[in-house]
Amino acid sequence: MFESPLKSNARNAWSESQEELSETEPVSPVSKGNRGKKKKKRRQQPQQQKTEKRSVSAPQLCAEESFDREDEQSEKRYTDYDEPIVRGIFQIGKKSHDVLLTSMRVTWSPIQPETPTGQSETLRRTEYVELKDVFGVKVKRRRSAGQETGGTLLGITLFHCKKKGPKLKDHAIHFNNMSVDHCEIWFKKLKEILSGFQNRPKSLKVFVNPASHKKEAYQIYRDDVAPLFQLADIKADVTITERKGHALSVLKESNLDGYDGVVVVGGDGSVAEVAHGLLLRAQMDAGRDTDSMFTPVRATLPLGLIPAGSTDVVACSVHGIRHPVTAAMHIIMGHHQEVDVCSFSCLGRLLRFGFSAMFGFGGRTLALAERHRWMPPGQRREFAVIKTLAKLKPEDCELSYLPVKKVQTETLDPVKNEYLKDDMEEEESWTTTRGLFLNVSIMAIPCLCSMAPRGLAPNTRLNNGSMALIAAGNTSRAEFIKHLKRYNSVNNQFSFSFVETQTVWAVRLRPRSQSSWSDDIAEDNGEYDSKNTPIISSEGAYPWNIDGDLLEVPSELLIRLHPQLLTLFGVDIEEAEEAHIKCSCI
Repeated sequence: MFESPLKSNARNAWSESQEELSETEPVSPVSKGNRGKKKKKRRQQPQQQKTEKRSVSAPQLCAEESFDREDEQSEKRYTDYDEPIVRGIFQIGKKSHDVLLTSMRVTWSPIQPETPTGQSETLRRTEYVELKDVFGVKVKRRRSAGQETGGTLLGITLFHCKKKGPKLKDHAIHFNNMSVDHCEIWFKKLKEILSGFQNRPKSLKVFVNPASHKKEAYQIYRDDVAPLFQLADIKADVTITERKGHALSVLKESNLDGYDGVVVVGGDGSVAEVAHGLLLRAQMDAGRDTDSMFTPVRATLPLGLIPAGSTDVVACSVHGIRHPVTAAMHIIMGHHQEVDVCSFSCLGRLLRFGFSAMFGFGGRTLALAERHRWMPPGQRREFAVIKTLAKLKPEDCELSYLPVKKVQTETLDPVKNEYLKDDMEEEESWTTTRGLFLNVSIMAIPCLCSMAPRGLAPNTRLNNGSMALIAAGNTSRAEFIKHLKRYNSVNNQFSFSFVETQTVWAVRLRPRSQSSWSDDIAEDNGEYDSKNTPIISSEGAYPWNIDGDLLEVPSELLIRLHPQLLTLFGVDIEEAEEAHIKCSCI
């Protein structure tokens, strides 16, 4: 397109991006009112007119050209801490602006007419956008109806991230100038700066669960997320999962070297599967034996979460809000947050990695809901909660835990990319209690949601090196319901005498009941036909709710915490500021 094409990456990006942004309404770079003033200036100061005309047709490279005294003062006013790179005139809105690019920001101020005394206004409204908040730059063109390529050049558009509370949104700023050379230089300089942000991903592996919640995951990705990835020049390799375990098998078998991160679009079950797959792949690559007690290594790729489920407690805990665009912006901007992860083992064998677990009421409710997958999600959860409360009974079990104060904090070995810790098998360090429990929760993250704005475990954080153990002992049904309702209020949900909380590093839970959840199934066999038999119904097994996913455990379960084992795209949110989601958290 240009007479002397360059072979640089920025020039190639310029050529590729020219067709990606179109504008239907023409925008004139110079208004009629300014034309008359320019003619008057031509009669009074011919030399000054040539200088202004040159700044419109081509930008001034600040490293190569000098400014007059007024320009130097203006430049110093808003770039006193940063060296200018390029300067020029663009039309923003309906006014012409003096625009300056530095390595840290783009600054612009309106061009004011001269006063009758021949002096310019000294105070000008200066605006700017930080380049650390800019994630894309595109060429803006006007095209006629049906035209797919080419078109009249109008200028360039910057896309940046705006924050309002926990919510992030994309915002566009249009810099209009019809000069090809002018826009080309600015486009190339901006591309060079944006390519220097190392944490921002360039290529992502995306898993979309089309069956998640109301089956809206693919639509959310297509309408809200994919366009933003395209603006940020992120290549996405999308896999639509076809069954449970599909994403896990892909992560175990595929070559992940060409990706900068993994993204999952779905609910908590999908997040748990992909997180487990990433960590399991890291153990396989490091040669760890998962059939024995081992110290896991960290996952090499960060994980992005696009909420598309019914509760999305993991996404809410790391984003502070259930908002797909906010989640996508965290991924695009490369916001990294290290997160503690739990490992779940039985008889010395690793079952899975996860963030939270519930036994008793939480596990039986999920097991009952899974047996009624034919029902709509909302009705299924409500039915399971009501029926489990109606048949509420305690679990007789032996609960052991290792308090945080009795163990040393794990330290990261930067050479081996693994955590070093003391031996946790010392018998004198464990605290054991036996009795009847209605529900036992172990959580490594706060688990925020609308039903629990402060979190199901408000005393823990994303990476504070500890888990919250919440044990609800045997009590009446009415008192237990009061405890559940407290999660959605400002009152302390742990102020009941039958509720005990501990800050722990490891937990052992061994059921001592003679009956398992398969006995409950036998009581209801007459209500269901063969098509609705339980998904999991092994004899003598107990249901666990692991991150919203049903896990069947026949005997003792060991839960250990591994600090900062996984990196998520997001930030550390202590408490959600907004709660617009609807969920049925236990």
